[in-house]
Amino acid sequence: MAYIDLPEFEEMSPEIQERARPILEKTGSLGEIFKLLALDKKVYFATDAMVQTYLLEKTYLSYDIKEAIALLISKENSCVMCVDVHKNIAKMLGLSEAKIEEILRGIDNMQVDDKEKALLNFCVRASKKDNYKMMQEDIDAIKAFGWSDKEILEAVAIVGYFNYINTLSNVFGLGK
Repeated sequence: MAYIDLPEFEEMSPEIQERARPILEKTGSLGEIFKLLALDKKVYFATDAMVQTYLLEKTYLSYDIKEAIALLISKENSCVMCVDVHKNIAKMLGLSEAKIEEILRGIDNMQVDDKEKALLNFCVRASKKDNYKMMQEDIDAIKAFGWSDKEILEAVAIVGYFNYINTLSNVFGLGK
């Protein structure tokens, strides 16, 4: 139960209703995060643009890596709602329950190559409050595994997105 009143579909702006209608028809409900974002059109559409660009469109990173980042950062930020949502999204993208649980047990428990582990460790480090301490050496180390500047930028953008959305979810008590 959210700590503030969230709008129902009928209370949302027509522009947001247009985006919400297919979700509502397909699933029968709108999640609390959708309702929270619907409080403000600007916040909603800015967030939606990030989701479309970083998570849904085909990009430099695979969907598996993007969902691993989503799960790891959401777990790191203790965002129960986002972990649950992304467990379901990961399943829809073809990740097995065992693979999802492997991710949630931590990077060292994942059966992936050192290159992927390096990127995921880099992402967890980038999600921390002291990420301002990251240096050229951190970037050089990840590039030594073969990650391109564009892949690293995308990974950090996804980390930033999850720090943002986890903060909204946690502050407003979503999923509790």
